[in-house]
Formats: sequence, structure tokens, C-alpha cells
Amino acid sequence: MDFRAVISALLGKFNEHHVRYGLMGGFALGLWGVGRATIDLDFLVSRDDLDKIDTVMSGLGYERKFKSENVSQYVSPSKLFGEVDYLHAFREASTEMLERAEEKAIFSGALKIKVLRPEDLIGLKLQAIKNDPARKEKDMADIKALASVLKGRLDRQMIEKYASILDAEELLKGLNEEW
Repeated sequence: MDFRAVISALLGKFNEHHVRYGLMGGFALGLWGVGRATIDLDFLVSRDDLDKIDTVMSGLGYERKFKSENVSQYVSPSKLFGEVDYLHAFREASTEMLERAEEKAIFSGALKIKVLRPEDLIGLKLQAIKNDPARKEKDMADIKALASVLKGRLDRQMIEKYASILDAEELLKGLNEEW
């Protein structure tokens, strides 16, 4: 995937259509200092903007491969444009994540993109583990890496709130050294 080309095209269209979004996933982790290989892009978007997302993605040549209440997936016929996945924000916690998203410069300052805060990324990782325990090893590694890189700068109460909501407090045990 040509991340620069895809992100540039998406951001232009997101702005044009007033899409409420926040970057998440592996690319977002990298913007917070956690290097991890990724082959796609992942965004949290307002559920109210899904028609706009469909317009943007089809206009850029992507095909929607999957859509449910919670997620949608778009794939380009060209490997250069790859796959873009969307998590739909409609519950209070996820809409608040969008409101907290921080603008970060990417590609040596050539573009600015809204990125979910690390605490929110951790909350989504905890949810992913609860939804699919097979993801535990990979997602816990991401959580530990974020906690280590941002040691002392994370809002621990927010993360503990997510863990409580998800009944996932046990997943945070053992992170004391990383915090």
C-alpha cells in the first residue's frame, strides 16, 4: 500500500465531505512512537458519516467488501491502494474518542491527520481482545509498547475505566512496570 498516496486522497475527501474520523490501528501506533508493521489503514468514523464514507471510497475506486453495524471494509483492486477498514462510532465512548482525536503531522509535516489518543487506542485493543481472545498476544504487545513509550504520560484512569466497562481489568495486571 502506498500510505502517503492513500492518506492524502482520503484526507482531502474527508475534509471535503466533513467526515468525523480518527486514525487508529498500526499506523496510529507509529505516530505515538510504537513502530509496528501494518498493511492497511484503520479509522474510527462517526456512524452518521457512513454514507459519506461510501461515497468517498467508491469515488476513489474502492469496493466495499463487508459492512455490519460496527465495521466496514473497503478494498482497492490496486495493491497500491490496499485495504481501508472503518470502525463505526455510535456509542458514547467511541464518539468521545472522535472528539478527543489529536491532530498530528505526518510525512515530514506535509499532511496533518486526526489520530486517536493512546488511551483510546488501548481501550479499543482491550475491546478487541474481549471480542476475540486469539488477538490477546498481539494486542497486549501493542498495549505494553504504548505504555512503555509513553510512560508517565498516559491517563491511567481513562484506561482503567475502559477495562472496567469491558470487564477486562485482569488484562491490565502486570503493566505496572510499563506505566
